Order: sequence, then structure tokens, then C-alpha cells
Amino acid sequence: MERYRLKDLVFYFLKLGTWGFGGPVALVGYMHRDLVESKGWLTEEEYKEGLALAQLAPGPLAAQLGIYIGFVHHRFLGATLVGLAFVLPSFFMVVLLGMAYQLYGGLAWMQAVFYGVGAAVIGIIGMSAYKLTIKSISKFELPAIKSKWLLWLFYIVGIAITVITQKEEILLFLACGIGYMFIKAPPQWLKKPAVLPVGIFIGTGFWKYDGKTLQEIGWFFLKAGAFVFGSGLAIVPFLHGGVVKEFGWLNEHQFVDAVAVAMITPGPVVITVGFIGYLVAGFPGACVAALATFLPCYLFTVALAPSFKKIAKNASIKAFVDGITASVIGALVGSVVIIGMRSITDIPTALIGIAAVLSLIYIKKLQEPYIIGIAAIVGLLIKTL
Repeated sequence: MERYRLKDLVFYFLKLGTWGFGGPVALVGYMHRDLVESKGWLTEEEYKEGLALAQLAPGPLAAQLGIYIGFVHHRFLGATLVGLAFVLPSFFMVVLLGMAYQLYGGLAWMQAVFYGVGAAVIGIIGMSAYKLTIKSISKFELPAIKSKWLLWLFYIVGIAITVITQKEEILLFLACGIGYMFIKAPPQWLKKPAVLPVGIFIGTGFWKYDGKTLQEIGWFFLKAGAFVFGSGLAIVPFLHGGVVKEFGWLNEHQFVDAVAVAMITPGPVVITVGFIGYLVAGFPGACVAALATFLPCYLFTVALAPSFKKIAKNASIKAFVDGITASVIGALVGSVVIIGMRSITDIPTALIGIAAVLSLIYIKKLQEPYIIGIAAIVGLLIKTL
């Protein structure tokens, strides 16, 4: 394996965070191609361990794998610098977009652009939810559904509860995880009671800027970051329930626009939290939202990485994560239904949403940012002609 310096790895992730389009699966693929196959900085085994940890522990997949890769040979300093290098480019991009959105969001041409973009985003998220469903639960085949019937039940409950309550239900996700663990792989401490350690991470605000709002932002996004498993899009139901319904920081159209901004920028999809934070409380809000969202991801990675081989073999932990994941993906589908009912308002938006889905199915090399760009032009043409 080739030797490399920490600054080389940091520079690589700085570039990946700046130019890495395509979502979590694509970003994870780039890391394997570049760091394992081309450069030989990581072994296949090290990469697979990192990918397994990223899937088991809460946190956006690509960001968590990047942090783990930084940790492998350079421990805490490597994990910290790589995480910052990967996230900061897209963070600054969404802050700049937030500034532009506040300046021009009320203008007719900007509203026309997001008329098309909002519809395309619903199609893209819907397709992503479908892919996550067949990847994390099972394919839509009778034998597979029968063997995973309990996960499918959690998935359907997640959809129903989200559509009915129109907010995130963290207790539901925990109940699904614990229930599936008890049924499929009861932990040893059930037979021999012991104290179960639980880490609680509390976010704090930065400099004073409407302290109460910053505190609310910090606590809300900390909870959201702690319950994102596998894909950054899993954070959508949490964000929608809190940002739109509970706190009323954004309206429905602004929320869809925020998701769109995450899709047209490189790096992790979760970085939409920076855009939302900026709209709510300016630059301090963006900083607090981003820090609070990525803090659990970072802490879980550096805490679990040293003993991960042992943890990865624990059937109870795997079952717990499977149960949570099923209900979270169900909540994502429920969010698509809720947001879709507000974004798909007429025949043109319905056609744009359908076209986005068909493009993803039949044009394999067409990435989300291009679909968003085309939808923006179509929206502009519809509203101005």
C-alpha cells in the first residue's frame, strides 16, 4: 500500500466536496475508485469496514465513510480534518445560495425557476425512496416480503404515522429498532441485566444572535443528525416535521427549494441544513445547523471505529439498526406524499415530476443536478410564455 500524508488525504476530500456530484452512492463509489483502486491508500478490507460502520451507525453515509477513512491512519486529527474538508465546500455554497435566495426569492423569475425545480425534486426524492426501500428492506417480491414481513410492517407504520401527524416521530423509530432487536436477536443483557450506557450529545449556539432561536436550531438539528441512517435523504421527514410544522421556520415551498439546493450542490445531501439555517437565522443559524447535524456523525465514528470489528458482528445491534431504518424509510415515503401534495399543483408540475422519475430510470448517466437545471428552465418557460 502506498504511503500518503494527511494533507494529501485532506486535499482529496476538499476536491471531492467541491466537485463530487451524484448523491451518497456515487460519492462512496468515487472513494473506492480513487483511494482503493487508483491510489492504493486504503486496503479493500479497510474500505469495507468503513462502509459497514457508515451503514450501521447514524449519520449521512458519504460523510461518515469519509470521517472513518480519515481516522484509519491519522486517528482523531485525520477524522476531524477530513470531515471539515468534505463538508465545508458545499456548506459555503449553500450559504451563498441562501443569500441569493433571500435577495431574489420574491422576484417572479426566481419563483418561476423553483416552480419547475420543486416538481422535479419530488420525482427525485420519490425515486430515491424506492431505491432505499428495495435496498434496505427487500425487493417487491412475495417471498422476500414474507421473509421480511416485520420490517415491511414498520415501513408501512412509518408512512402512515408521518402522513397523519405530518411530523417526525423519533419515539416510533426507537420503538421499531428496539422491538425488532428483541424479536430477532435479543441482547445478552436481557438475560443478565446490566447498566446500558447511553451517550447524550447536547448542542450549543455560537455567538449571540437571537439566542433562543439558535438554541432551538442546535437542539433540533442535533436530533435530526442522530437519526439519519444510510442516505442523507432520510433526514427529509425530520426536517419537514420540525422546520415546517413544529417551528414554522419555512413554508412548504421554501422547504422544497431547500431540498433542491442540496441536490444542485456537490458533497453530502444533508448540507441542505446549512441553507435552512441561513434562512432562519443568517450565518450563525447556518453554522449551528450544520455543526449540530454533523456532530453525531463525527462522534459516533470516532467512538465506534477502534472497536468496530467486534460491534459489527453483534446481531442485536444489526437488528436494532434494521428496525429503525425500515421505519425511517417509511417516514421518507410519507414525507414525499405530504410535500408532493403541495408541490404538484397542476398538470405541468405533475408532468415535470413524472419526467424526472423516468429520466432517472432510463437515462442512467443523467445526474440529479442536470435534471434540476432542466426543470428550472422548463419552469421559467412555462411561467414567462
